[in-house]
Amino acid sequence: MRKNWLMLSCLVIGITATAQHRLPDNYFWKKLDNGLEVVVIENHKVPLATIEIAVKNGAYTEGPEYSGLSHLFEHMFFKANKDYPDQEKFIRRTKELGMIWNGTTGDERVNYYFTFDKDSLDAGMKFMNAAIRFPIYRTEDMQKERPVVDGEFQRAESDAGFQLWMEVNKKVWGDQFTRKNAIGDHDVINSATPEKMMIIKDKYYFPNNSLLVICGDVNPKEAFEKAEDIFGDWQSSGFDPHVKYPIPEFKPIAQTEYVIKESSIAETPQVMYTWHGPDTRNDSIGTLAADVFSTILGLNSSKWQQALVDKGLASYINLGYQTLKYTGPVSVFAIPNPAKMKEFSAEVVNQVNHFADDDYFTDEQLQTAKDILRRNHIRNTEKPSSQASTLTYWWCSASLDYFNDYIPGMMNVTRDDIRQYLKRYIINKPYVAGMIINEVMNKQLKPAEYFTKLKSF
Repeated sequence: MRKNWLMLSCLVIGITATAQHRLPDNYFWKKLDNGLEVVVIENHKVPLATIEIAVKNGAYTEGPEYSGLSHLFEHMFFKANKDYPDQEKFIRRTKELGMIWNGTTGDERVNYYFTFDKDSLDAGMKFMNAAIRFPIYRTEDMQKERPVVDGEFQRAESDAGFQLWMEVNKKVWGDQFTRKNAIGDHDVINSATPEKMMIIKDKYYFPNNSLLVICGDVNPKEAFEKAEDIFGDWQSSGFDPHVKYPIPEFKPIAQTEYVIKESSIAETPQVMYTWHGPDTRNDSIGTLAADVFSTILGLNSSKWQQALVDKGLASYINLGYQTLKYTGPVSVFAIPNPAKMKEFSAEVVNQVNHFADDDYFTDEQLQTAKDILRRNHIRNTEKPSSQASTLTYWWCSASLDYFNDYIPGMMNVTRDDIRQYLKRYIINKPYVAGMIINEVMNKQLKPAEYFTKLKSF
C-alpha cells in the first residue's frame, strides 16, 4: 500500500505553501490561506465523486449543558441555509444532483458527505459550501428535529447492550461522561434553541478546524482549484478552537468498581469491563499495540477465546480498543453462560492476570493479527465509498501522518511493545465492570455474590 509518495507543489496560486504530510501516492494535500486543509483522493474505479467535510467537534467538546447538541447540530445541517431556505428546497436539490448524503457525530468528529456523479462536482461543492457556512436555524425546524434526535436516543435505550454501556461509562468517566457520550442527554436535546446552535457554530465551524476531502473520479489540479474558488473566502476564526476552549484531560479511574443493573429487556446477562487506554497524543505506540493485542484475542486459537468461549463460559467475548486523541477506552464485552457466571467472572480475572506472560500468545498469532489489521486497513483505504470517512476519522483523532504510517508502525509492534501497553493500562490498573441482568435471573443466580473484585488485575 505504501509506495513512493507523490507530492503536488504549487498547483494553485493562493494556497499556502506549508510542509507536506506523508500520504499514499493517490492522496494530495494542500492548506488554503484560511487554514482549511484539503485532501484530494484520486480514484477512477467508478465515475462518482464524494465530498466530505469533517470538523473537530463532537462529544469531547460538550460539557453537561451542551450534551448531545453536536449531534443535533449535525441533523440541522440538512435543513435550511441561505441558498436553500427550507428543507423542502434542500431535499429537492439533493435529488436533482442524484446525491447520496449523510452525516455522523462521534466522540471527536462530526462529518458530512455527499456522493454524486463526477460531472456534478462543482455543483456539489457549492451545495456543501452553503450548508457548512450559511446555515439557518429556524425555530420550527428545531421543533421538528429535536424529537427525531431524541428518538434515536430512545431507540438505543431499548437495547440492553446500550443500557449496560451507559451504566459502565458513567462510572468510567465520572463528571466528564458527557464528553464521551455523543448521543447526549434527553433534557438538553429537547430544550435546545437556535441560539445554542450558533454557539457551537461560532466555536468550531471554521475552516482552520475543518478538513475537506474530495474523493473519486476527479482531477487533483481541478479539484484544488474548485476548493480555492468556492471555500477560499470562508473566514478563519483567527484562533485555535481547542486552545481557546481547551479539552480537559480525563480523570483516571480512581478505583475498581463493579455495578449490576437490573433491566427487563436483558433476556440474558451481558457484561462489560472498561479501562482507560492510550491516546494518539501521548502514546502512539501504545495505540498500535492495543490494536494488535485486541486482534490477537479475537483469534479462535487465542487462549482468551479458548478459556472463555471454547470451554462454554461465554457464548461471545471481545476485547476492543477505540483509537482517540483523548483517552481511548479499552473494553471487554461478553455474553456469559448464565449457568456458569461465577466461573466466567473468575476466569476473566485469571486471563487478564496472565496477559503479559511470555507464552500468552505465539509468534504465529502475533503475525496473523498484524496481517488481519493490514488487510482491513487496505480494504478501507481502497474502497471508494469509505476512503473519505476513513481519512477524516484519523485526521480528527490522530493525524494524517498517523494514518499514513499506520501499517508500517503496526507491523513493527513487538512483544515488548504489547507487554508495556498491558502493564501501563490494564494489568493491576483500576477498571469498571458492569452487568445487566433481568430481575428473575438476578434473584436466581445471585451475581452480587461473585461478580465483584476478587483480586487486583
